[in-house]
Amino acid sequence: MKVISLVLNVLWLVFCGIWMAIAYAVAALVCFLLIITIPFGIASLRIAGYVLWPFGRTAVERPGAGVPSFVGNVIWLIVAGWWLALGHLITSIPLFLSIIGIPFGWANLKLIPISLMPLGREIVPSDQQFAGW
Repeated sequence: MKVISLVLNVLWLVFCGIWMAIAYAVAALVCFLLIITIPFGIASLRIAGYVLWPFGRTAVERPGAGVPSFVGNVIWLIVAGWWLALGHLITSIPLFLSIIGIPFGWANLKLIPISLMPLGREIVPSDQQFAGW
């Protein structure tokens, strides 16, 4: 299974991972420049790492994330989340046009929820997805 994840991640990186990671890095840079939004910048860098190498990992809700994460997600959605989600949507369209790109198009669409609401989530290996239950 690790070999399949490696192959998928390398193909992902070539087709769209690097471009989406750059978009998240730009969002992080803007957040770091504004100083008060540094927590958003940290979340954006965390997602950038996830977007670079997504197969074999998943995003789960962090236990104990409450109202502050919700409020932060609303602010994030207004400031940066919508255009990052739009980037995933636009990137998925040409991927769906080729047979080899269809799984990557779906992966792009699956990344939209975390691009819209990143706070209160953490990235874990896929085999540890249900470890907290």
